[in-house]
Amino acid sequence: MFKRFVPILVSSTMWLASTAFAADTSNSSIVLLTENFPPYNMAKNGKNFAQNDNIEGIAVDILREAFKRAGIPYSMTLRFPWERIYHLALEKPGYGVFVTARVPEREKLFKWVGPIGPDDWVLLARGDSPITLTSLEQARQYRVGAYKGDAIALSLEKQGLAPVIVLRDQDNARKLQAGQIDLWATGAPAGQFLARQVGISGFKTVLRFNQAELFLALNKDVPDEVVSKLQKALDELKAEGVDEKIRAKYL
Repeated sequence: MFKRFVPILVSSTMWLASTAFAADTSNSSIVLLTENFPPYNMAKNGKNFAQNDNIEGIAVDILREAFKRAGIPYSMTLRFPWERIYHLALEKPGYGVFVTARVPEREKLFKWVGPIGPDDWVLLARGDSPITLTSLEQARQYRVGAYKGDAIALSLEKQGLAPVIVLRDQDNARKLQAGQIDLWATGAPAGQFLARQVGISGFKTVLRFNQAELFLALNKDVPDEVVSKLQKALDELKAEGVDEKIRAKYL
């Protein structure tokens, strides 16, 4: 007799537990993941692992302020490589990754908070390069360096180009300087900032081929209430000019 009631009791218990969890998720801590992508996010010691107060940058400071205003608890970890943290945010409830471009291929994969800042897509060449371009199509004849898993690299591949891929974007600065690639597909202002970090300057923009905005991408299981609170907080701080003050600290 009791066997017939066991599934009902188990089912009821599971339903109550899941309901309680769903009700509590709005107060759950969000696990924020990021990478070294100066000047938006970077480890203070320059290494590929850092947590919480040991991470800085434009996006880091803006998101800290937004989470504070929204009253949403969070933790922040910087690690490497990008593909790993991207897939963690994609697969794990309560996770988020920043900063990333909100491109059509990713639109339905996440819930979005932003924009946090611009990231124009450019092709950089050495200052003494004779290369001039008026379209991305003309870049096919050159060796174009890009960063594995990055939206820029994915876009180039989708358009039929075959970029030379590296695991760290600053390695492209070294390769361009050494003549191992002809062009570097990167973001602005990130590319020039990364080059300066490894002691390289003098690159020039030969083509600006996209204008993108950078966002916080949250796992789809993050409650809409949390997303709305964060978006509201971000909109408010931008209206007050707080984001511009933060940006001025780094640029």
